[in-house]
Amino acid sequence: MPEPTKRDLRRWRHYLADELSEAAVYRDLAVRRKGEEREILLALADAEGRHADHWRELLGDNAGREVGGDVRSQLLGFFARRFGSVFVLALAQRAEARSPYEKDSDATAAMAADERVHAEVVRALATRGRNRLSGTFRAAVFGANDGLVSNLALTLGISASGVPTHVVLLTGIAGLFAGALSMGAGEYVSISSQRELLQASTPDPDSDTALPHLDVNANELSLVYRARGMSEEDADKRAAEVLRDNSLAVTEEADEHEAVGTGIGAALSSFCFFASGAIIPIIPYFFGLGGWTAIVISGGLVGLALIGTGAIVGVLSGGPPFKRALRQLLIGFGAALVTYLLGLLFGTGGAG
Repeated sequence: MPEPTKRDLRRWRHYLADELSEAAVYRDLAVRRKGEEREILLALADAEGRHADHWRELLGDNAGREVGGDVRSQLLGFFARRFGSVFVLALAQRAEARSPYEKDSDATAAMAADERVHAEVVRALATRGRNRLSGTFRAAVFGANDGLVSNLALTLGISASGVPTHVVLLTGIAGLFAGALSMGAGEYVSISSQRELLQASTPDPDSDTALPHLDVNANELSLVYRARGMSEEDADKRAAEVLRDNSLAVTEEADEHEAVGTGIGAALSSFCFFASGAIIPIIPYFFGLGGWTAIVISGGLVGLALIGTGAIVGVLSGGPPFKRALRQLLIGFGAALVTYLLGLLFGTGGAG
């Protein structure tokens, strides 16, 4: 093997540091998990350790003092130790997917394949976390985002029409409560209806009482299992087992449904999420500001909030946070611009 250059040594040390940092991240996450997820994370840490050994072997006496990984790896470690949440797994998923080993001749083909598989393993673990928080997170992001965009658009449209500042403030407050109440009512109806539909689809536990009186020859019990999706042969076999055991076990074949919260809880959450976003555009008006000063401050505050929600969506979805943040910002400001122009068109004057 030819003598490595300084550039090679620097690159290998960088890889070694990153592998050690990623192994530490997985071990820190494993501390907060148990069962299968803990075992998977520890196995990932061991795999990263094997990769680190490869770079140590190449470096030999040139390894020097082991240093921390890049900023990204160090941030992952910090968040893993402090939070251990799906955010860290989502970031780790992106880190694994960006592995340079496939294009680096000093890395083995097995290492490159490992990194690709690691990305899928972490994606699956992150998906578990996403599924656990998807309902609450979706309501939080959509509710807050709706409040931000709708009330910014409303206040800018009214402001552009030339009305006094106190009218803009009252309009913004009215928009906050109207939107939050609408969101809450809609969520209550949605959740309540979903619970009622699931309840209607749940087998009746009192059906066991009919078993002793069934006509064994007609065996209409098999129709229950055929209606649940079994073939005729499997349904007859299952019905025979049930009749022999004298227990229908009606819930055994029922579909698994996603847990549904209470209508009141969902309504209150939606109300608060929307209100938390809707109050931001009217903050400058609370302090008596008006005209372009209020518009610029309101737009700036909303812009920061939109960037934040967009970046969070990007991280959790495994996509690029910057692009998601920019998309959120453009959509929100686009809606606000349209209503502002309409306010100018139909109002009596500018923002002042």
